[in-house]
Amino acid sequence: MCREEAAELSSLKPQLDELGVPLYAVVKEDVGTEVQNFRPYFKGEIFLDKKRFYGPRERKMGLLAFLRPGVWMNGLRAFQKGFMGNVLGEGFVLGGVFVIGRGEQGILLEHREIEFGDKVNINDVFQAVRRIPVELVPIETK
Repeated sequence: MCREEAAELSSLKPQLDELGVPLYAVVKEDVGTEVQNFRPYFKGEIFLDKKRFYGPRERKMGLLAFLRPGVWMNGLRAFQKGFMGNVLGEGFVLGGVFVIGRGEQGILLEHREIEFGDKVNINDVFQAVRRIPVELVPIETK
């Protein structure tokens, strides 16, 4: 399901590039070819977490998550859109999406998954990104 969200966020890449805003993913682990298989869905840079970004207390859902109707609906939605997951690694950690501004702006948008497949609203992401001031780069003259 995170592949679905990665693809949706990657659809913003042309607009982000135009605004000078980078697109990054932080993954918890790289088991086998997991990150390599994720790359086609995510058009930004991918970083491997060294137990710092996810923090000392990871947010997880256990096996009981599969009793939640929302998890099944999210999985069905992703499957119908052609996104297949994998069973590699530790898949119970909940993810999130953050839009972090420049300088002292801080966090402009914070979306933490409540259950598996709980995606961020892509329009909210773009509205938050638009609040980041465009960095002007001086043009060299000869």
